Order: sequence, then structure tokens, then C-alpha cells
Amino acid sequence: MAKRDYYEVLGVNRDAGDDEIKKAYRRLAMKFHPDRNPDNPKAEEHFKEAKEAYEILSDAKKRQAYDQFGHAGVDPSAGGGFGGAGMGGGFADAFSDIFGDIFGGRGGGGGRSNVYRGADLRYNLEVSLEEAARGTETRIRIPTMAECDSCHGSGAKKGREPKVCPTCGGHGQVRMQQGFFSIQQTCPKCHGSGRFIADPCPSCHGAGRVKQHKTLSVKIPAGIDEGDRIRLSGEGEPGVNGGPPGDLYVQIHLRPHPVFQRDHDDLHCEMPVSFTVAALGGEIEIPTLDGVAKLKIPAETQTGKIFRLRGKGIKGVRSISQGDLLCHVVVETPVSLTERQKELLREFEELSQGNAATHNPKAQSWMDKVKEFFSG
Repeated sequence: MAKRDYYEVLGVNRDAGDDEIKKAYRRLAMKFHPDRNPDNPKAEEHFKEAKEAYEILSDAKKRQAYDQFGHAGVDPSAGGGFGGAGMGGGFADAFSDIFGDIFGGRGGGGGRSNVYRGADLRYNLEVSLEEAARGTETRIRIPTMAECDSCHGSGAKKGREPKVCPTCGGHGQVRMQQGFFSIQQTCPKCHGSGRFIADPCPSCHGAGRVKQHKTLSVKIPAGIDEGDRIRLSGEGEPGVNGGPPGDLYVQIHLRPHPVFQRDHDDLHCEMPVSFTVAALGGEIEIPTLDGVAKLKIPAETQTGKIFRLRGKGIKGVRSISQGDLLCHVVVETPVSLTERQKELLREFEELSQGNAATHNPKAQSWMDKVKEFFSG
């Protein structure tokens, strides 16, 4: 895809002055910065496009080459690129100002232009089914990186200050050019920070941050489900050089329940029913999250029958109605029988054999199919 005209990208005339170009870029950078547009996938593309346009038009030599030859005049692969150490003072200065406006950082020289947002963190939190259904509030203790109290984040020993990196001039990047090839890479001396610490702080060893633990309160909304995330804004790792902190994402995991299994807003449970109740019918009590409910079992109920109790499930975070409780019948075969019980069951079996099609229709149908299979 062909590149757009740099003047069109910044929205300025071809005779625009340096201040007008810088002002236009700052406006676009603040508008399209990815950290300000997490839900807009095209924001980063616009941000990079504006950055590229400003880098060319803010440099007098590059702008002159662009005005005369277009994009070919400033394309390093075409042999017209501009080398040297660093990235160009005009671009770096504007970039520093913009980050200062966006993040409240100090900006300016001294390597403070390399502003980075802190990393996002994840915490796995296990909750019970009851807590997930009703909502709760809990406290978690997480490791974090905090500003060093000894050097106040500078990384330098008390009474000393970091110096501007002599290799990259405080920009954190160096550009090496040989013939037609131009490569930009992280400064090997300052590792991208733009600062050089000759005498590091003994507490943090020059990092400016130390590992600590902090306790946070987390509100669990009613209806939260397995895999849902709760975002705690600004509770991630702190930013670098005045950048904003990252976020903490609390990942929810449901603890296995002894009775219920959750399926979105519905609950499922196995309901053991005695042989007698399944055959003759009756009324049993079943547990719900709100207490005990009574359920009528009709006569001749079979294993696998499902009874649905409306509104006895869970109301999800994004749901408008309560889920249901689905009870799966499991007819329990009697165990540990006495001799008298065994005798009665044998008598019952003898009485049933005389009319198997009536008393055991499924078994009789199955046997008929088996006979048909072997005879066919």
C-alpha cells in the first residue's frame, strides 16, 4: 500500500512552519497513542504514520529531500537515508514533550524521553461457587516493583545524578549506516534508558525499583464465571521514566463443588433416587444455592430423567434472568441386602417375568432387537 503524503498525514500545508508541524504532530500523537486507545486496533497504525511524517518534516535536510523527490528521497533503502548516531534531535524533543503531556512525565532532555508504560500483571484467584453466585470482596497479596526509597527512582547513589548517555545522546537508540543499509538498535551502553549511571544506588543496584508486596481489595461481582477477568486499573508494574503503570488482571477460577456443576448460568446435579421411589413415585428434597427445595418424582421414573427447576441457577454478570437447576436422576441399586430383602426381590422378579413386556419394556425391546440381529 502506497504511503500517504506526509503533509496530508499531519494535516498541514506544504509551507507550514516548524512550530505548526510540531503542534500538529503532538495533537495526533495524543489522539492516537495506543495506551489511550486500547480498543482501537487502527490507533497504533495512525500513531506510527504520524510519527514517521513528523520525523521527516521536522528535519530540514530530510524535508528538503522529501519536497524535491517525495518518499524516494527519504527512503534509506534507496540510498537517500540519513545516518548518524541517535534519531535526530527535533524528533526526540517533540516525542519527549508528547509523552510528558500524555503521561504527566517530566519529558525534556537528560534521557527522560524514553517513557514506557508498566507491564500488565495477572493474578489467579480461586473462589467458591457460592462466592461466585452471590458476589463477595476479598483481599489479595501480590508482588510488585516499587520506586526505590534510597534513590527515589533515579538509580543513582544518594547525592549523585544519572548522566546523559554519551553514546546515544540520551535517546536510547543508535542508528548505524553503511552504504545503502541503515539499522536502528537499542543503545548498547544504556540499554535503551538514555541514561548512564556511573555510581549506582546500593539498594536497587541502579534499577530505580525494588521488589515489594502489596495487599489489594478485590470486589467479586455476583454471577462471575470461570475464566472471567477483573481489571484493577493502575495496579500493575509501575511505568518507566514517568510512564503510567500497567493494570492488574484478576483471573477467576471456580473451586470444584461437591454437589453442583456450573454451565454458564445453569447448575447441574446428580440426584440419587431409591429403587422404590423411582418405581412408585414420591417426594424428595434437593439442595439449591438458596436452601432446600422439594421435588415430586412421578412413578416409573428412569435413570437419566432430568428435572428442571426454573430460576434456581445463577444470574450471570451479563445476564438479564436467573439460570435453572437441572437435576439428573440416578436410580440407585440397593446394596448390602439382608436375606429377607433378597428373598422379596427374587419373588418380585418371578412375578415380573410373567409379563416382561409390560413391566420391563426397554429390556424386552432390547432383547427383541438382539434376537433379530442374530437371526438375520
